[in-house]
Amino acid sequence: MKKSGEELFTNGRSLMDFWRWAHSDILSNSERGRLAEFIVAMALGIDKDFRKEWDAYDLLLKDNTRVEIKSSAYLQSWKQTSLSKIIFDIKPTRLWDEKSHKYSDSRIRRSDIYVFCLFKCTDVEKANPLDLTQWDFYIVKTLEINEKLSKQKTISLNGLKKLEHKKVDFTELKKAVENFPK
Repeated sequence: MKKSGEELFTNGRSLMDFWRWAHSDILSNSERGRLAEFIVAMALGIDKDFRKEWDAYDLLLKDNTRVEIKSSAYLQSWKQTSLSKIIFDIKPTRLWDEKSHKYSDSRIRRSDIYVFCLFKCTDVEKANPLDLTQWDFYIVKTLEINEKLSKQKTISLNGLKKLEHKKVDFTELKKAVENFPK
């Protein structure tokens, strides 16, 4: 069940207190990844449910299109001497079976499309992952990734731009995903 944040620990502290403590560093790699998933779900109008950690893909559209979301950023939450290289994880994965409590033997990409989310801000003083204008989104067919990159585990921004893709901002994301050929 989706939580409100008002639920209480037996000592009177709230679940919201935990969320603030555990998830406030939204520029860190793991939190930025979850934030990117939420931003895409929000853009698509499917953020009413809650995130499922072990699903084979990140989002499922009404037309049953399976969406995998990946994020990268030039800035990190730690002190940097230079901007990070933009790299996205695209490795094929094994499927977790909740019934058998085992992973599948085969490693494949289980989505229909990928949405690559780039937090593009390079100025640490202005960086705000909640500012949706600081993000770019690249949509790519999983089929193309499979055909051209096979078992490749990562892709750079330059590599991504060499694929057939649609680059959009947040305001264009819903329409672009819905109209993107699968």
